[in-house]
Amino acid sequence: MEQNYDVNQRPTKGVHFFAPHHIVQEDRVKQEFSIKDLENLSGVKAHTIRAWEQRYALLNPNRSSTNIRTYGGEDLKKLLNVALLLERGLKISKIAGLSPKQLGQMVAEGPSVSDEGGEALAKQRLKLAMMTYDEVLFRGTMQECVDRLTFDGAVLSVALPFLAEVGVLWLTDTICPAHEHFMSNLLRQMLFAEIHNAPIPQPEEKGKVIVLYLPEREIHDISLLFLHHLCRSARRQSVFLGQSVPFDDLVSVATQFEDVCFVSYCTTSPAADQAQEYVDRIDRTFAASEVTFHLGGGVFKQAAGGANTTVHTDGASLVQKILH
Repeated sequence: MEQNYDVNQRPTKGVHFFAPHHIVQEDRVKQEFSIKDLENLSGVKAHTIRAWEQRYALLNPNRSSTNIRTYGGEDLKKLLNVALLLERGLKISKIAGLSPKQLGQMVAEGPSVSDEGGEALAKQRLKLAMMTYDEVLFRGTMQECVDRLTFDGAVLSVALPFLAEVGVLWLTDTICPAHEHFMSNLLRQMLFAEIHNAPIPQPEEKGKVIVLYLPEREIHDISLLFLHHLCRSARRQSVFLGQSVPFDDLVSVATQFEDVCFVSYCTTSPAADQAQEYVDRIDRTFAASEVTFHLGGGVFKQAAGGANTTVHTDGASLVQKILH
């Protein structure tokens, strides 16, 4: 009997995979932050931060000769912790009187990300882990989420939404590529470990093989790795080719399997104005075969499917289709 994929009995409707809004640029490690950066990262408005500085001396910014404030990593860490305590209902007048040690203790002793509704707290901790390059904090936070939500739930409810927020922070120049690379690679390690530890489905006679790949110049593979994990969890045969696979290689791969379905989830390549051309090329190349393609991601939003190709507008429909 056909079963619907779910996470903790919740449908995948409305689920969106990680879709970074940028292309790779030269890495640079950000050493100081503007007050707008602090607002974007903490959610505390800039005018409120200024008021807290004047009333409570909450932060200790440097000032330029023209009186422009810049903040260091310790200021950011303190403000993120203050924001966490404010979300728990504490008053700023009480928080401002805490020493750095007391502030850290109150954050540590508060509600856990394992508690009901802990996703917001988890994402705040992940921001702190990102800005301080703290792998221990990342692992601890994600493990608590996995313990409560299951691995799939932690990825869908915490990790992928967090990475989507990271894309917005990058667009506002609040973080640098090094921050995103740090977090993306930690999540990638989690996914690889989960996939590696899962049993490999036994080949079925005339069974469909799902081949996951990214087109040339596409390197954002986290969503594709999660699809690979879902295939393994559903005991479906899947082959992961990864990033930037030449188109001609797909023809060769297709000859290795009697029944093959290619799956890709793209964010930057092909370009949106070349997406339809990519779909048409697939249909021309595989017109005389039973090979099928399922394509997802924002770049295909305006593209129409063809005889061999189905285009999906969201990750949920893609998951439903390939796992059934």
